[in-house]
Amino acid sequence: MPLRSKARHGRPTFRRRESQSLTDRSRCDWAKSGLEVRYHDREWGVPVRGDRRLFEMLTLEGAQAGLSWETILQKRDRYREVFAKFDPTAVARFTPARVERLLLDPGIVRNRAKVTGTVANAKRFLAVQREFGTFAAYLRGFDADGAEALSRDLKRRGFTFVGPTIMHAFMQAVGMRDDHQPGCWRALQSRRVVPRRFTK
Repeated sequence: MPLRSKARHGRPTFRRRESQSLTDRSRCDWAKSGLEVRYHDREWGVPVRGDRRLFEMLTLEGAQAGLSWETILQKRDRYREVFAKFDPTAVARFTPARVERLLLDPGIVRNRAKVTGTVANAKRFLAVQREFGTFAAYLRGFDADGAEALSRDLKRRGFTFVGPTIMHAFMQAVGMRDDHQPGCWRALQSRRVVPRRFTK
């Protein structure tokens, strides 16, 4: 996803948004649609330590490159269906024929490099698990400002669609960073639980 809470240049803004259940709450400015508001309120910046969920977010952040996060949220359920509920062991076994079928599915981003990259990343993900025990344990070696270092190391390990901007967004999404805008209703809440370093 794009950098949501911090713009590329300067600080972000936030806006007041209303819903039936969360009236008069202020949110980070990027959360505009209903899907984005729900994702922001329930998931964004919440620490993730389960490897399957980490693989999901790694996949979705890579799929988002060049597209809107709204588009990815709309396709998320279909991604879960066709990518074996983001089980990296299952995805790593996808055959070339299965990849070709995926490229015909309008419910996902039909970009060959992204689809084949997801299968390749699943294999690399399993290699990291073998080395560190879990992918979450591997991530604990990077602090909140480590997007560039994480990007470099993942590329060295053969991952694709893991550039610094994508890794910054990934770290925001899985709670390695807390970039909720001051004034956002989630800011104080998340800062009670999200550490600067990704820890158990």
